[in-house]
Amino acid sequence: MNQESKATQQLHARNRHGKRYDFRALIRSCSELEAFVVANPAGDDTVDFADPESVKMLNRALLVHHYGITHWDIPAGYLCPAIPGRAEYLHRVADLLAEDADNEVPHGRNVKVLDIGVGVNCVFPIIGVAEYGWKFVGSDIDPLAIRWAKELVTANRSLKKNVECRLQAKPENLFKGIVNAGESFALSICNPPFHVSREAAEAGTLRKLRNLQRKQASEAILNFGGHDTELWCDGGEAAFIRRMIRQSASMPEVCIWFTSMVSKHEHLSGILKALKTVDASDVRTLEMSLGQKQSRIVAWSFQTLEQRRMPWKQT
Repeated sequence: MNQESKATQQLHARNRHGKRYDFRALIRSCSELEAFVVANPAGDDTVDFADPESVKMLNRALLVHHYGITHWDIPAGYLCPAIPGRAEYLHRVADLLAEDADNEVPHGRNVKVLDIGVGVNCVFPIIGVAEYGWKFVGSDIDPLAIRWAKELVTANRSLKKNVECRLQAKPENLFKGIVNAGESFALSICNPPFHVSREAAEAGTLRKLRNLQRKQASEAILNFGGHDTELWCDGGEAAFIRRMIRQSASMPEVCIWFTSMVSKHEHLSGILKALKTVDASDVRTLEMSLGQKQSRIVAWSFQTLEQRRMPWKQT
């Protein structure tokens, strides 16, 4: 069964980022942001979104102000994610879990989430812990990402008992080598590498910079688009998600719901076709509207509704 919802015209009601950024409030929470705030042509406060340091400082302020994070940083050249979009993903899958729990969003550490590709930024766990009190395991194939994420978790009291980061030693695997024997999760989440090659990733970064009306880009800004493992893999996101589907079918008990972001709508039909071949019991497409960008989450489960309800009934 595939249930595709209509695209929303605004962010989820629980998303804290549905209005313009309140830069005065953000500066009160993170004074370092003030040096990066400039006026746009209309005279409103903003930052230079083509400048990596400005965007990183805005993210730090958002995480301090909204999610109580006291320490957050990323190394040069790594992905600085859009906080509103990451929050939107989590609120949408929270509603998915609620459907199996008498329409009540489950809170607390009994809800265990696997973040495939946690990255150096650790943003999904940060938001999920703050909003819902969920417990996270974050995986990554990049040793530096895992080391950085672990240091971030250690530096923030709210994360210490709620986030564990594990290195995936075999990049071809998504679940094996990460999930321990007998371990299971309420859901897995993933924002997969989008591009099919490094060249395509660099071209994408240049397009973003042109859209931001930046005529020239230094090598540092090009690298700001993200680290190789964050941006591309053979076959891009479509191939990555099909691999995830195949591997989930071989370990169907690992997650109640498997989910992934799908950035390009044209990839959706092939992904849904792949899900038919593995006989998933339930498949959903959750549409999201992020400003002018349309995106979506694909979710699938190998369990019946009654099986999915049982964990929540037992807690």
